[in-house]
Amino acid sequence: MSASAGVVGAFRVVEVGETGRVTNENGTPGPPLTSPSIVLLTLARRVEVELNAALASLDLTVGRLGLLGHIAGVPGASFSDLARMSGITVQSVHTAVKGLAAAGLVRDNTARAGAASAIEITPDGARLLEAAKHAVTSVDNLLFGPDADPIQQQIAAAVAEIIA
Repeated sequence: MSASAGVVGAFRVVEVGETGRVTNENGTPGPPLTSPSIVLLTLARRVEVELNAALASLDLTVGRLGLLGHIAGVPGASFSDLARMSGITVQSVHTAVKGLAAAGLVRDNTARAGAASAIEITPDGARLLEAAKHAVTSVDNLLFGPDADPIQQQIAAAVAEIIA
């Protein structure tokens, strides 16, 4: 079974193949699932795999990219704010920020423990974030662009409408 395949309750095993089309356990095209949760979960896994592959050459993961983006986009965010935005613990944010700082991507100007955070993106971090945007765009085009499965194109259009 591939990484993007799964079984939930009475649902059959399906996967979103390399072409982005929904297939059954035999690899033959099958009808889309009737559960939005299953369809979105399956597609989300494919998006994560493709994004991590595209970001690997930049020495980034989806999680590191998200944290770097939050730091760049929300100046003065506290470690607690970053944890909430990223869906991870404050301790994990501290560890991740230390890693980003060691890589020269952010500066942690926090004077002492318990003080308000003063984390900022560095010029190297800004350049990396810009390069990552290009990688994300390429994955968006692959999975949701004109050559993608029509259902995925509809999902992209619905998301674009919601966030507009």
